[in-house]
Amino acid sequence: MLKELINHLADPIFSFPIATIAFYFMIKYYKVFGSKKFGIGAIIVAIPVVAWLFADPNFYLIIKTPDNVPIGILLILVAWSTWFSMHKASINDERIEQGLGPVEGLPENREKVWSWPNLVYTELFAIIACTAFLVVWAIIFKAPLEEPANPTWAPNPAKAPWYFLGLQEMLVYFDPWMAGVVLPGLVVGGLIAIPYIDTNPKGNGYFTFSERKWAITSFLYGWLVLWVYLIIVGVFFRGPNWTFYGPFEFWDLHKVVAEYNINLSEFIWIKGLGTGMPKNLVLREIFGILLTIGYVGFIPVWVARATNFGRKFYTDMGAIRYYIFMFLFVTMMSLPIKMFLRWLFSLKYIVALPEWELNL
Repeated sequence: MLKELINHLADPIFSFPIATIAFYFMIKYYKVFGSKKFGIGAIIVAIPVVAWLFADPNFYLIIKTPDNVPIGILLILVAWSTWFSMHKASINDERIEQGLGPVEGLPENREKVWSWPNLVYTELFAIIACTAFLVVWAIIFKAPLEEPANPTWAPNPAKAPWYFLGLQEMLVYFDPWMAGVVLPGLVVGGLIAIPYIDTNPKGNGYFTFSERKWAITSFLYGWLVLWVYLIIVGVFFRGPNWTFYGPFEFWDLHKVVAEYNINLSEFIWIKGLGTGMPKNLVLREIFGILLTIGYVGFIPVWVARATNFGRKFYTDMGAIRYYIFMFLFVTMMSLPIKMFLRWLFSLKYIVALPEWELNL
């Protein structure tokens, strides 16, 4: 019964809201999350839970594959680094509230060392340790090599490398050119633009959260929930035919899931107005076009004029940097919005113009 419940809750329609809620509480109570008691308690709870998970043959079958083992280790490192950064930030924030300044500013922490031999020796030992680890790794886990490529046969499921599985999962909710080109391009461009958009000097050289709440929250949500979560789903929960499988569910090649998709124009013209689809392409998709323009163009203006934090951002950043930031932010938030629309209304595209190769 418990495993069936976990399989049910692992479905993205439930697990994504759960991940978002968990992220909210992590940010709201970051000092609790970053405490040593929480870290030690999480390890104590995780050990028997992981042992119970590995006892299930279906779960173990997916986790033990040579492709997935390093991903599990990376996820542990992501969890640890997130906790460690919040731990350091909570300590500094308490010191800042007391007027003491961050720990990194103490005289004993500002000691300078020579690149040679201090840094070079440390890097040398790190290289040797990594080489030894990779040698042992290659002996224990065989490389998942398959037969030469066959153009008449493709594996099922056909998966990209793990670092692209977040993009592959986005194909469920977006058109290929959006999920594979536009959104990744905006992510890379946004990361490059961050130093020019966010010129706030606070937080440079030391851990803090209270001084950079909005920047850290928006970045971590995009990183943990909108990227790492999608990789987890793509790696561990997407089986044959890209069908979702729970962590304790056997990957049955013949599993069939009855689903249907409907575009916004069909939803409005056929279901809402009870008429046929207009032959004019622009008229057919006019509702989606206006909704998209309003989402991208109206929301940034409304936030700047109607909210206190929006006015503050606009004043601090200036018009150009503010609207670039808001464009990147609303584009990022289009992913969870599109996911919920797909789950709740089976909505495929807001604007469906395959004639122009434009689907949003």
